[in-house]
Order: sequence, then C-alpha cells, then structure tokens
Amino acid sequence: MIRTATADDVPAIAAMIRELAEYEKAGHEVEATEEHLHRALFGDNPAVFAHMAETDGVVEGFALWFLNFSTWQGVHGIYLEDLYVRPGARGRGHGRALLAELARICDERGYGRLDWSVLDWNAPSIAFYRALGAAPMDEWTGFRLTGEPLRQLGGSATGTAGSAAGDLAYGRRA
Repeated sequence: MIRTATADDVPAIAAMIRELAEYEKAGHEVEATEEHLHRALFGDNPAVFAHMAETDGVVEGFALWFLNFSTWQGVHGIYLEDLYVRPGARGRGHGRALLAELARICDERGYGRLDWSVLDWNAPSIAFYRALGAAPMDEWTGFRLTGEPLRQLGGSATGTAGSAAGDLAYGRRA
C-alpha cells in the first residue's frame, strides 16, 4: 500500500534517511533531525512531500520529493530526492509502486516530468530504473554548493541587477 505521509511517519522517515545514507556510504553526512523533517513536511508552508510504502501497517519504504520547474516545458515537475525500500522488503514492488504514485501525481496535475539522481555505482537501482523506461541524462553533470563555499558565494551577492554576482546567478555569464 502507498499512502501520503503523516506527521506520525516522521520518525520512520528519519530512520530510513539514515539507513539510505549508510547504504550510500555517507551516513556521517546526515544532519537532518526529526524536527527538521517535521517542519519541512508539515510546517506552515511545506515545500517537500513524502509517500510511504507499507505492508500490514509496517512501513517498508518511502519517497521524499518536491516540485521543480521546466522552463522549456513551462510546467512543474517532481524531483524525487529520496526513494528507499528497506532491504528485507526489496523485490516486492514497493519501489515501483512509489514511483508509479509519483508518476500518477505528475499526470493528474499536468506536470511534465519526474526527475531523480542515482549514484553511478548503484547498478541494481540503475537496472531497475531502466526497466521502468527511465533514461539516464548522460550529457548532464550535477553540481552542488554546500558549507563554506555556499556561504562565501552568498556573502558576495550584492542583490542588485546587473552586478557580476547577479549576472552569474541568472546564468548570463559563462
């Protein structure tokens, strides 16, 4: 069964985020607390959403997602941040069912695409996604700013249109 997450699911979501991070060899990077998740998912203006996979009332997986926007299509899409099914529940259709629910939401709301990333060494997940008809975006390289580089760049923003920082932020400079 796939259902929308409730506030009561926050401890399970937090636990599965830690499990996923361990699987991805990045457990030491998890900073999110149950409080962070509760505020993000169920605060005044939630911008992130979650669905749960469960069997007989036992949570066995989750999908955490948010809206993105395609300037080329002119419509929103879904970015799947995390998809995780606990090891003992894998192979029973939970991952496919979670993705199917997000695809249903995209279709129902007129969203143009469902995007996500997968680590290049995660062959079982890559094979699973390909079997669903998903295509890798081989020509794209993901980038990320975090920590001190993020703070330094943010500290250099002038907030005025036409500045070098403003031009960079809006993609007008190479």
